[in-house]
Amino acid sequence: MRFYPALALASLALGLLAGIWGYGGPYILPWYMFFTAIASSLYGLPWGLLAAGVSVLLLLPFPGFQPVAVAILLLSAYLAHGVGETLRRAHRRAKGLAKSLRYLTLALEGLAGTRNRTELLQSLPERLAALGTGGHVGVWVPEEEGFRLLASVPPLPLDWIPPTGVVGQAYREEKPLYIPDVRREAGYIPAPGLPALSELALPLKERGQVVAVLNLERPRPFLGEEVEGLIRFAQAVSLELDQLADLEARHLLAELSARLHSAQNKGEAAQKTLALLVEVLGLESGALWEARGARMVALGHHRVTEPSLLKVLEEGLPYGVGLAWQVYETGSPVYTARYAEETRVVPALKALGWRTLVAHPVPTPGAPRSRRVLVLGQRAARPWRKAEEEMIFLACRALGLAMERLEEKEQHERVNALFLRLLERSPEALYHLLLAEAVALVPGAEGGSLLILEGGEYVYKAAIGYDLEALQAVRFTPEGMLVWYGLGEREARRGVPRIMSLEERPIPEISHQTAPEEVIDTAGRAREIQANLCLPVPYKGEVLAYLNLDNLHDPKAFGEDSLEAARFFAAPLATLLHESHHRKLLEEAALTDPLTGLGNRRAFEQALREELGRAKRYGYPLSLAVLDLQGFKPINDRLGHAMGDLALRKVAEALKKGRRNGDKVFRWGGDEFAVLFPHTPKEGAVAAAFRHAQAISKICLEGICLGVNIGVAAFPQDGDTEDALLSAADTRMYQAKAQGLAVVA
Repeated sequence: MRFYPALALASLALGLLAGIWGYGGPYILPWYMFFTAIASSLYGLPWGLLAAGVSVLLLLPFPGFQPVAVAILLLSAYLAHGVGETLRRAHRRAKGLAKSLRYLTLALEGLAGTRNRTELLQSLPERLAALGTGGHVGVWVPEEEGFRLLASVPPLPLDWIPPTGVVGQAYREEKPLYIPDVRREAGYIPAPGLPALSELALPLKERGQVVAVLNLERPRPFLGEEVEGLIRFAQAVSLELDQLADLEARHLLAELSARLHSAQNKGEAAQKTLALLVEVLGLESGALWEARGARMVALGHHRVTEPSLLKVLEEGLPYGVGLAWQVYETGSPVYTARYAEETRVVPALKALGWRTLVAHPVPTPGAPRSRRVLVLGQRAARPWRKAEEEMIFLACRALGLAMERLEEKEQHERVNALFLRLLERSPEALYHLLLAEAVALVPGAEGGSLLILEGGEYVYKAAIGYDLEALQAVRFTPEGMLVWYGLGEREARRGVPRIMSLEERPIPEISHQTAPEEVIDTAGRAREIQANLCLPVPYKGEVLAYLNLDNLHDPKAFGEDSLEAARFFAAPLATLLHESHHRKLLEEAALTDPLTGLGNRRAFEQALREELGRAKRYGYPLSLAVLDLQGFKPINDRLGHAMGDLALRKVAEALKKGRRNGDKVFRWGGDEFAVLFPHTPKEGAVAAAFRHAQAISKICLEGICLGVNIGVAAFPQDGDTEDALLSAADTRMYQAKAQGLAVVA
């Protein structure tokens, strides 16, 4: 296009020479038409009309001028203008497309070398300025209540803007926004000292989320082709941001997997995960919490230095306090930049002014809840990017798999340690230890109890979270334990664990069917139990024990993972009970009457001492009865000792059959028997004594029927010592014999 002006001037000169040499108008006019057309096509119609006027003035002095020449020149100007305008538009578009191509080339070549998201965004203003976009270029990133300047060329005298301007509008609408004349834009925010006429705001997206706004301002309008090219440039940058996010996530997972592979326990895995995530995400600190009954305990923490927070980590989170419990209950992560406004907060964090925080569940296979919750945060407010959320999700998934492996390893190690301790200590000493291990290792367990089969009944041998001494006064028949277990005798003999939730079954009512309400509600806290896991422990077809694990806060505390963990304890517990069984046989032989199978006098004295001690300590009533048979001597003398022994066995069977849950029956000696009534006032003991008397009166051998005289005494009315109660009961027994009565109290 550079030679066109010279061509126009040459045409004008040739026309003049033709006139000077004497040629007429028909020879001069074509040269002036060239001159007019070139001027009009190059510079537009006004310049073409001016050239036509000049041409007419130059034609007038020469002979042969015709008025039609004026029309021809004007027509030349008009037609040339149309052709020239088309060419000019095509030229401008070609220039715009060339610039657009330069933008895309920059994005595809220059940006591909950036190492991370921040470096990429910071480089944009300088790269665009090098292409001659003019004006100033800035990258703004969102903050809680506005936008912070990340980088600009030239440097801007402000580093923060409110969300009301063009940048904020483009961010909210998530699409490019071009303002040709900012003077007509009410929300325009001028940059001091930098004049601007037009503004172009381009959202930059990562994972479909606007993470920054590329803003360009200059004192002249942007061409349509420039706007189009810059939009494509922003799209290319967004694609690069996605690729960088993918790369960062892959690097994070690779590094995390390597660290978790080397972890030897859950605490070490927690520490390594937290250290990596805090560094990669640029956060202040973090902790990994694990739900254990009524509290969450910290498996690990990173960069926590404040004394108040260290105290929280040491003591744990009480049930329901903090977002970690919310995530535990809902299974959904919580991301916030306004922590103080959340409904569940840790007071120490709120007091320190923490604003940004994430609480994310760590998947736990087979569990109704996420047993562990990852918590990361910082004091300063900041928005959470989707790419960050994806990285945390992937990290928690990897951590969950590692925790599953390490938890199984820990269970095996602790169970093996239990086996070794069995060889070093007596079984009785290990009951509490084994229960404590079960509560610690079975997910969801907060407390529990261990009931062992002794003398045909189940008795409490260990308890955590309950009053063991008070519970030991209660005994359960096998039928009563099956009512509590609920799955039937066949499943119990197979050792099948079961879960019972208050949402599905009335736990207190079931408890009251098998034990005295006043005991099981206080010492056993039956009305507080929200969920129970019961594990029968069989040995050679007989259920030797029941392991109960309880949660007092969450009806959904136990899941398949809890059942699997509980099964770990079946083998060591069965081994323990098998060894204990042999020892008990020797002890029971010393405390059992061989003829009737009832406890002997020694067993009675031992039981009376224990029950009286509990009654004094907890204020429970306690009654006892001393029984002396009538008609036994005639059977023994007339029918022989064998029939006498049979009569004693029948009396023992009648007493065992008629006793209530918790009552204890003994053969005092000869034809005398004794019964203890724990948690029973005198009135209840008297009623039970009459039932026993009626049952014994029905025993007849070859026409000789038995009878009985019973003396009843009760604590505290008749004394507060063993001797006082025995003396009172014995005296009343003799009174009954002297007066011919069955029962005297």
